[in-house]
Amino acid sequence: MALWQLAVEGRPRLARGPVSGPAELLDAGASLDGVLGGDPGALEALLEGPAAGPVPDRTPVLAPAGGQPVWAAGVTFRRSRDARLDESRGLDAYDKVYLAERPELFLKALPGTARGTGQPIGVRADSGWDVPEPELAVVADRRGEIVAYTIADDVSSRSIEGENPLYLPQAKLYRGSCAIGPCLVPVAEAPDPAAMEIALAIERDAAVLFADACSVADMKRSLPELVDWLWRGQDLPLGAVLCTGTSIVPPPELALRPGDQVTISISGLGELTNPVELVDTSPRVSR
Repeated sequence: MALWQLAVEGRPRLARGPVSGPAELLDAGASLDGVLGGDPGALEALLEGPAAGPVPDRTPVLAPAGGQPVWAAGVTFRRSRDARLDESRGLDAYDKVYLAERPELFLKALPGTARGTGQPIGVRADSGWDVPEPELAVVADRRGEIVAYTIADDVSSRSIEGENPLYLPQAKLYRGSCAIGPCLVPVAEAPDPAAMEIALAIERDAAVLFADACSVADMKRSLPELVDWLWRGQDLPLGAVLCTGTSIVPPPELALRPGDQVTISISGLGELTNPVELVDTSPRVSR
């Protein structure tokens, strides 16, 4: 049983159902902030509690996050390290962080800005090489305990980041640069992460342009290790979502375009599908 967040009469509403789709609405007063900022076992108690009625047809699905920021970890797979060394023309910072005790962590989406399945992700107008980065995301409560998993797309400008690593925030954090979903799968309901496979497909003009897959077991760092580092020196009273890194890197000749469709699936977690749109980056003074 998974937890979904829907838009019902213009307001976020939680529902439960399998990863294939929500089936039952939950109490109107329930919220992700209450679940992740609440007592231990709050997620399980909500999913096991009474339902409030069926989900209406064609109810829009929202990203399964409320007041939680989305963070991301970088260079957690060897393949990601090698790709970032190539795009930066051999800058050894990526090799060093891959080997270091301290991981790379960066803010990926402010609360309320991550896109859900079916909603558009963005590519920057001032970037020449933009790619999806399919990732397993862990969802941790206010104590830093991992309570659920979901799918994440860490959309990135490889050209901007490759130009200078100090441009990382502009390459990673902009309108439509993050999608998560379709739902939250509690740890007890999900496969062991080491057995999960991540698959990516990019479609253009109704044809598959690129497809690849990888295993979460190939990750260098453990999930609790990454969450532990995120909580160091941080106050996260409503918990957080943490994208744990990618091992799928499209080739340099492939860049996302408006109108493409990106689909990411992870074993036991469902499927996250998003169309691509262009994000205007023209100077505000000229608008």
